[in-house]
Amino acid sequence: MMKKVVTICALIFAAAGTQLAFAQSQAAAYNFGDYKSSTLAGKAWQALSEKNLDSVVVYSNKCIELYADKAKEMQANLKEPVTGDQQKIFSLWALNDVATVLYIQGEAYRQAGKNDKAKEAFSKILSDYSFGQTWDPAQKIFWKPADAAKDRLDMISKGLNLDYGDMSSASIVKGAWGALAAKDIEAVKAYVAKVTELYGAKAKEMQAGMKEFAWESKEKIFSFWALNDVGTAYFILGEAYRQAGKNADATVAFQKVVNEFGYSQCWDPQGWFWKPAEAAQQKLIELEAASTPAAIPAPAPDKK
Repeated sequence: MMKKVVTICALIFAAAGTQLAFAQSQAAAYNFGDYKSSTLAGKAWQALSEKNLDSVVVYSNKCIELYADKAKEMQANLKEPVTGDQQKIFSLWALNDVATVLYIQGEAYRQAGKNDKAKEAFSKILSDYSFGQTWDPAQKIFWKPADAAKDRLDMISKGLNLDYGDMSSASIVKGAWGALAAKDIEAVKAYVAKVTELYGAKAKEMQAGMKEFAWESKEKIFSFWALNDVGTAYFILGEAYRQAGKNADATVAFQKVVNEFGYSQCWDPQGWFWKPAEAAQQKLIELEAASTPAAIPAPAPDKK
């Protein structure tokens, strides 16, 4: 009997030793920095950009392990997402970061074709952390992982494969350009709908405050990022419809650029800006000309 007890104890200590060795090897392989939720979320974002699924899982799971309880506590004290007060939103740091890393994890799984695990991560946001928000430092705006998770679940159910990247307007418009090149009109529509949902209000706010095109510097023009990207997105939508022969829909999209996002500008990687409203106006002229029946010449008089 004593021998069995000793054997069981030895097995327990061996298992504990194995777990400790695994934890030590993991700590050696991954740098968790100061273990703050924001640090772990940043590392998960970086791993996602590198398409390193294993690292995404390690960093996101560490954040969840350390901060899920605090995140749930914050969620339980809310009845809806906080709006307006940035500092109050930032004060919900655990909720925000846990929701964010779950989105990152779901997206990493989705990109790797592991849809069951992706759906699990996205659904977890909706069930437990639906009021979390993610701060975009480049564009200084919050977006909601729960909304993005719903989109992703819808995409998976429809068999779509869209890449919103880091959810910035620039990433979404980049996806729209790619879909246009691939002549995938449904994908173009989805990208334009997403950039409008997230940034359409900001784009209209920027447009309303302008009386002329920004021109002072490249940086100044880029500062109107939402206006530029939403205006560009609708130009892409118009062009997608035009190429598909849906001229009535193309006209509506091009007219929207002219009427609502007229001061938008689009950066060409070759080194200059062009104006979507001017390009859209030219497309409208071409569409109108194409729809106007050619005049039938009068018959030549009979020669007697």
